Amino acid sequence: MFKKILIANRGEIACRVIQTAKKMGILTVAVYSDADKEARHVELADEAVHIGAAPSRESYLQADRIIAACKKTGAEAVHPGYGFLSENEAFARKVEEEGIAFIGPKHYSIAAMGDKIASKKLANEAQVNTIPGWNDAIETAERAVEIAKDIGYPVMIKASAGGGGKGLRVAFNDKEAFEGFTSCRNEARNSFGDDRVFIEKFVEEPRHIEIQVLGDSHGNVIYLNERECSIQRRHQKVIEEAPSPFITDATRKAMGEQAVALAKAVKYQSAGTVEFVVGKDQSFYFLEMNTRLQVEHPVTECITGLDLVELMIRVAAGEKLPLAQADVKRDGWAIECRINAEDPFRNFLPSTGRLVKFQPPAESMFASDTGHLHGVRVDTGVYDGGEIPMYYDSMIAKLIVHGKDRNEAIALMREALNGFVIRGISSNIPFQAALLAHPKFVAGDFNTGFIAEHYGKGFHAEDVPHADPAFLVALAAFVNRRYRARASGISGQLAGHGVKVGEQFVVVELGPEGKHVHHAVSVSDFQGKTGASAVTVGDKRYQIESDFALGAVRVQGTANGKPFTAQVERGAGKNPLALRVSHDGTQIETMVLSPLGARLLELMPYKAPPDLSKFLMSPMPGLLVEVSVQPGQQVQAGEKLAVIEAMKMENVLFATQDGVVGKISAAKGESLAVDQIILEFN
Repeated sequence: MFKKILIANRGEIACRVIQTAKKMGILTVAVYSDADKEARHVELADEAVHIGAAPSRESYLQADRIIAACKKTGAEAVHPGYGFLSENEAFARKVEEEGIAFIGPKHYSIAAMGDKIASKKLANEAQVNTIPGWNDAIETAERAVEIAKDIGYPVMIKASAGGGGKGLRVAFNDKEAFEGFTSCRNEARNSFGDDRVFIEKFVEEPRHIEIQVLGDSHGNVIYLNERECSIQRRHQKVIEEAPSPFITDATRKAMGEQAVALAKAVKYQSAGTVEFVVGKDQSFYFLEMNTRLQVEHPVTECITGLDLVELMIRVAAGEKLPLAQADVKRDGWAIECRINAEDPFRNFLPSTGRLVKFQPPAESMFASDTGHLHGVRVDTGVYDGGEIPMYYDSMIAKLIVHGKDRNEAIALMREALNGFVIRGISSNIPFQAALLAHPKFVAGDFNTGFIAEHYGKGFHAEDVPHADPAFLVALAAFVNRRYRARASGISGQLAGHGVKVGEQFVVVELGPEGKHVHHAVSVSDFQGKTGASAVTVGDKRYQIESDFALGAVRVQGTANGKPFTAQVERGAGKNPLALRVSHDGTQIETMVLSPLGARLLELMPYKAPPDLSKFLMSPMPGLLVEVSVQPGQQVQAGEKLAVIEAMKMENVLFATQDGVVGKISAAKGESLAVDQIILEFN
């Protein structure tokens, strides 16, 4: 076994590898860029080597510097994690040539699966299902019908040079194939000057399901069940689960056996993933193979009880797999939510900066009915007070839960999300809460188009209706009473003018443009218990008990005997007197006032915010890489004004109306904050 390994990565995956290496008694070496000198993975490793400037092309993608770091520290092996150099065939080969073990597949396996065309050909040879199609140009509509019949309906007729929906038809019978071919050809000729058309099988209601495989250097390959990864936004996975709520045992076995056949065909050694598209009729077709550890590997670890990182290390050290296919378990249900630094209410724009508060839910494991450990797991590479840099991807953490069945896993995840405190930057937690509460997700009735179908026009607060809105109001009143009780006990108050706890309040739910909603609420002590109150909102009565510390964000307790986790904050918004309450993805801003105070608030005139339409402001923190206009320039709506780079993505800002550019306030190369002015119009 290796004595020391180097992790050629950063963030949560570097921390994850270090965790297993420590368990195995292996020393670890971290590498870091300028932006990561105080990162968590650097802190956790036994040694750390600086490898360059903040941009990944000047640090984490510098293969020579990583190999030099191995030699300098005496590391015998490299774990590449995912992303960066993990699927770089040249890096894997170079590491091997230098006499360092690569904790991953051999370079020839990476090369074979890295080429889309070559991998499909290999899959065909290994008798793995690939999407049937006819890739040569088709001359006549009659021939198109013959080919479509051979492939089997429905089929997709596509222009070779197509795009933007032009030259694309789906046909379910001979008539539609005949007419669709003719239309596609004409559209392609007119739009692209190229009338070549091809046909492939159309997969109805496609799901993205992947099989985890594991191979060693002794010719053994097994599959570790499947992961359901259909909940995606713009081809990026958002929620993953294992097993899939959709496929049958027969489909699982067939997919697993084909994945093993493909892995054996490329002499695969290590953990890898074979991705399939699966139709509503359980037909499945090979998409690609990821020759590395996947982001979503923890859900497989939960249901199988295996440590995939440990098995990768053992295989790289030449050991045989410690289990056969018959030994692979499938216990319970696991779900993973990717917690990303992005603002779902601003079209998922990246959000970088200081984590003013980072308090993930407590990792807890409890014995299930079957004797296996279930509970909550958090994989992260950040810490309270740390920085989310703009140079890398947006992942803050992975939240994983393991329950006895899917319903329990969903309930565990919703509660864990309720207790996940992130402040200083925006996160996609409200969006995750909305997805988990969606009836179609709960029913397991979804495919890869789920987010586009249900949230095609963006994500809004009203997309997360709360099952019991009055509970949020009651919680605001309960927390306010606790603050008042503390204030009433402060010594030195003027006689006759001290703070009285009181029982009658009005919770004012703050709405846009001064349209507030008033809720009459009564709060009284409950059975004389400390931290317990009876709260009445309209005709609803709640008995709330909690021993939360005043000033804490997370509030845990029981309401009418049922446990809950919520977040309540004072002065979180623009109003320092407000209480912000968040639960199950719904958030309300409130002020808890006396009945007289509420009446006086109603008399206050609404003050409209200033008109900022003459300014172009940065919608996110990021690097200003281009200002495309000059002072005095006439611009039209839709014209490019500036480009901001954040988290490996370029975001182009366009003019929303015609105008003349006045002053330019920010220069190319400047790091921008949210709402920082870039330029103003005359």
